Amino acid sequence: MIKYYNRKENKYEIEKVAGEKYLNWSYSSPSGKGLVELLLKKKLFSKLYGHYCDTKISSRKIKDFIKDFSIDMSIYDNKDNEYASFNEFFIRPLNKDARTIDTNSDILISPCDGKISAYEDIDLNDLVQVKGFTYSLKELLEDNEIYNLYTGGTCLIFRLCPTDYHRFHFVDNGTCSETTKIKGHYYSVNPIALKSVKKLFCQNKREWSVFHSDNFQDIIYMEVGATCVGSIIQSYNPNAKITKGAEKGYFKFGGSTVILFFKKDAVKIHEDLLKQTQLGFETSVLMGEKIGLK
Repeated sequence: MIKYYNRKENKYEIEKVAGEKYLNWSYSSPSGKGLVELLLKKKLFSKLYGHYCDTKISSRKIKDFIKDFSIDMSIYDNKDNEYASFNEFFIRPLNKDARTIDTNSDILISPCDGKISAYEDIDLNDLVQVKGFTYSLKELLEDNEIYNLYTGGTCLIFRLCPTDYHRFHFVDNGTCSETTKIKGHYYSVNPIALKSVKKLFCQNKREWSVFHSDNFQDIIYMEVGATCVGSIIQSYNPNAKITKGAEKGYFKFGGSTVILFFKKDAVKIHEDLLKQTQLGFETSVLMGEKIGLK
């Protein structure tokens, strides 16, 4: 059972997890863990499932998926029967009226839909995965030069569920560097798995770039793959001028994670997000939602 904070309703809710029984078995039982290590964390498994999600046959499960997880289709242009495959449905773009982006240069917005955990004054050698499990930024980036520029900064982790809108966006105007790609495994990024696999983010496939923000200094943008995520697609043009709220990329099928690192004093995250993280709860946010100030 995963409890999270709904900041709009000011209450805690229980997350409806796709395949929760399977996840619990896979990451809690000896036989399940054996299957994860033998097959499920492998690229081949996610690649094969990704190919299936690209087929016409996979579109048959779209209608039930929408119903089971109460997905609001009014914010998308297409109806459930207008997608050629499950992956086409999964990466569906929002319609033009779905979100309003605050263009105020002092406002930090969420880059995606998901559940956020927020950490200030971070120790680069002791970043929190979940209580009891930590990792270092150097390990995460596999880079010896840039990581130490973020001592005492801010780390924001956005966990995207399979039911979420799966495109991620830029939080400010600016330009973005080329993407560095790091090969790795495909563990689930669900909290059930995070409590079982040490340094999970450092083990999974991931990509990162530096966003040269006009108002929040240089931000490290990282996207982490997960079980059944066949691809991380970067749709932005490197080193070109970017407008706040513009799409950076998207994940194909599966739960995934976006991680942002800010330099010390570059941003002040809203207190409710920090408080809930300290209490051990993620907070649900939507792409474009205000989450901090300059």
